[in-house]
Amino acid sequence: MKKRYWVSKIRQLNGDHEVHDESCRALPKFENRQLLGEFATCQEAVREAKKIYLTADGCKICSPTCHTR
Repeated sequence: MKKRYWVSKIRQLNGDHEVHDESCRALPKFENRQLLGEFATCQEAVREAKKIYLTADGCKICSPTCHTR
């Protein structure tokens, strides 16, 4: 089942732009996020986000398998 993913437009303190799925409790406000699309895995979503922000990384809450830093 695919989920809708978003990337935060606001950089974290470590420089990352976090990727969140649509149900994440840490999902940024609408104006602070950019839609990536629907993906089967967070890995696919992070790959897409890296086309926009080279420092994209998965959210540790909703995408822990994609959270590397």
